[in-house]
Amino acid sequence: MASSELPHPDADDLRIGPILLALADDNRRRVIAELAARPDEERLCASFDLPVSKSSRTHHWRVLREAGLVHQRDAGNRLYMRLRKEDLDRRFPGLVEAVVTADQPTG
Repeated sequence: MASSELPHPDADDLRIGPILLALADDNRRRVIAELAARPDEERLCASFDLPVSKSSRTHHWRVLREAGLVHQRDAGNRLYMRLRKEDLDRRFPGLVEAVVTADQPTG
């Protein structure tokens, strides 16, 4: 089954405003944290355990993709995603790590 490309912003076109808006949501931050734990892996979108409806998940994936945080690949009835860690680190050094550690409990 052939994969198809979804529209993604180029690395040089990533902007902090849309990224911060995308990261304002707890569920989307959780997805980014999970992807950041294994930044070189592509993950099936359905594998994330989010407490939201399928339509809400679809919305979250689109927001993350359009902000440039993730790369998505459509493979028929399956959608895969991976963190755009290299692009994000080049444009906004330390951002991914700051987001991941900000939601970790202190103590």
